[in-house]
Amino acid sequence: ESRWPFLFGAIIVPSLIQVVILPFLPESPRYLLLEKHNRSKAEKAFQRFLGKDDVSHEIEEVLAESRVQRNTKLVSIVQLLRTRAVRWQIMTVVVTMGCYQLCGLNAV
Repeated sequence: ESRWPFLFGAIIVPSLIQVVILPFLPESPRYLLLEKHNRSKAEKAFQRFLGKDDVSHEIEEVLAESRVQRNTKLVSIVQLLRTRAVRWQIMTVVVTMGCYQLCGLNAV
């Protein structure tokens, strides 16, 4: 019983390892391209991850996916529930997740 503080202290070791390694991890090419708008760093990151020199196809693919996501119309929950095609699917998921909460299954 007197050793339980060591159990709580054991989490310090992985935390320190992560803090030391974090500066050496590369940034995501998608983040560099879409958030920071830095195409040259994104190309270098793709080249590092994929191991090939020509990554123009991957860059264009990420940009095309970003354009599609920007053009996607968002709907509210009320509009979603009014859509007859998805109403029963949503209700099934809500009831199932409610049952999980009430029976404690997700705690296991």
